[in-house]
Amino acid sequence: MSIPPRKPVLIEMDSPAPTPAEAPPVPDHLPPPPLPEGRAMQIATRLAARPASRLTRFFWQATLALTGFLASVAAWNYVNGLIAAHPVLGWVAAGLFGAFILAAALLALRELAAWARLRRLDRVHKSVTEALASDDLAQARRVVEQLTALYVGRAEMDWARARLGERKADMFDAEALMGLAEAELMAPLDAAARLEVEAAARNVATVTALVPLALADVFAALAANLRMIRRVAEIYGGRGGAFGSLRLARTVVTHLVATGAVAAGDDLIETMAGGGLLSKVSRRFGEGVVNGALTARVGVAAMEVCRPMPFTRLKKPRVTNLVSRALKGLFGRD
Repeated sequence: MSIPPRKPVLIEMDSPAPTPAEAPPVPDHLPPPPLPEGRAMQIATRLAARPASRLTRFFWQATLALTGFLASVAAWNYVNGLIAAHPVLGWVAAGLFGAFILAAALLALRELAAWARLRRLDRVHKSVTEALASDDLAQARRVVEQLTALYVGRAEMDWARARLGERKADMFDAEALMGLAEAELMAPLDAAARLEVEAAARNVATVTALVPLALADVFAALAANLRMIRRVAEIYGGRGGAFGSLRLARTVVTHLVATGAVAAGDDLIETMAGGGLLSKVSRRFGEGVVNGALTARVGVAAMEVCRPMPFTRLKKPRVTNLVSRALKGLFGRD
């Protein structure tokens, strides 16, 4: 059986095909690409700022209490049964159980101490604000003593405390005395906190630009910001534990919302413009710049929250300067 040869198929068209002359003209100016939005930092900020309802908190508290009670009763019965069956192994288990309880108690004490340090920073900040508002020299001197006591035992602050002790007797005005205390005590701490903020912004920008995995930039942004907030608190004297750091992060995000710092101000507009230029080369690089800028904003808010004095004599860091220094550090420049 022979297969007939294939023939070309002709399609009849009712109207003639359009010519190149009839094609619409190419627009002279293409619309600019959308600016990067910093998606990772926006998601991380929403996760940190999401408030938990009273019912949800009550549910988790009840769940933890019930789980702890059942686990304790089960462990107690297990140890008693093991002592009755195998006394040696039972007493070994009892010793391990006691060591676990001791470690848990020590961790709880550490969390309480960290919480107390954060509360102490809040009290000193409130006292400084009241002293500046009242313009009372005697109250200002007491507040300066409280500030100096925060950093007793820290070797890197000995020189600053000594300079403040030498010069504070020459100040006869409350505002001048508080300005001197800020210049001597807060300047080295601000420099150390800026380094931590720049490092966090650099890490977030690098991960966003180089890691293409979905949600990896979100988790990296959350981890970097939590670590940055904890380090900033430690620099200013408010070392926080695990639960204290989470509560401090919520406080920082609340401060961002309350002060309107989440809106695009002049410093962030300049950074977003730079991110837009980089996004023409690579979308990921543009997103990295904006995520780094938002991280720097969180860092500035953490400095305002954890700093025992408001920014009066010294200038508050700008996001543009922090991001530019962070990106210079990314390429190994001083």
